[in-house]
Amino acid sequence: MSANNLFFSRFFLATAAIGCAGLAFSAEPDPARQKELVHLVRQDCGSCHGMTLKGGLGPALLPETLHDKPAEGLAATIYYGRPGTPMPPWKAFMSEAEAAWIVDKLMTEFPK
Repeated sequence: MSANNLFFSRFFLATAAIGCAGLAFSAEPDPARQKELVHLVRQDCGSCHGMTLKGGLGPALLPETLHDKPAEGLAATIYYGRPGTPMPPWKAFMSEAEAAWIVDKLMTEFPK
């Protein structure tokens, strides 16, 4: 394993273990906030992950590509970003629970 891959593996595991301990995966944002989050994912995330979330600069964010990934780690990636990659942290724009809600929706079927 390269040093770079080892770094990301350790970062991912540490973030998932430490940063997501308090994530509330059952929390549902109110309908107005859900609409804002859907727009953010479609527009801002879509600029790298593809407007249909089928991939681009970043990987596809479809249920079939995420099914084997731990939800807590995906939420941590959204919230904290991935240092050394183009994936920025989104914690200035959402709560940890909202990041978890996005992951839940991405892993099932993301709203239109």
